[in-house]
Amino acid sequence: MVTRNAAAPSRRSNSRVDAREGVWVFWTCHGSDQTSRVLDMSLGGLLIESAKPMPLGSPAEVDFLVQEGQIRVKTIVRHVAPGRAVGLKFTAVTERDRANLATLLTRLRGTAQTRGDRL
Repeated sequence: MVTRNAAAPSRRSNSRVDAREGVWVFWTCHGSDQTSRVLDMSLGGLLIESAKPMPLGSPAEVDFLVQEGQIRVKTIVRHVAPGRAVGLKFTAVTERDRANLATLLTRLRGTAQTRGDRL
C-alpha cells in the first residue's frame, strides 16, 4: 500500500503578495527607527528586509511609504531571519488604514500579474 502525504494546510488565512517592487516602510521597534523594503505582505502581516534582528513578541509600529495614502499599523514580531528579514503580524489596523492596505494589495497583485505576462 502506497500512501501519499497530503499537502499540509497553510496556517495563513491571507495570501501573500510579492512587494519587492517599490514598497517601503518606516518602522519603530525596541527603541530603534528603521526604513526597510517590504519583501511580501498580506492583510495579516508583512515580511521586511532588516539586518537588525528584533526579539520575538516585540511590538512595532509601521508606517507604509506608498501612494495609496496613510497606512499606519501596530504589529508584533513573529519571525526573525537574523541578518536578513523580520516578519511582522498586524495587531491593530484602523478601518481607513485597512481600506488603503486593501487598495495597495490590489495594486501589487495587478503589478505581479503584469510582470508575469511579460516573462
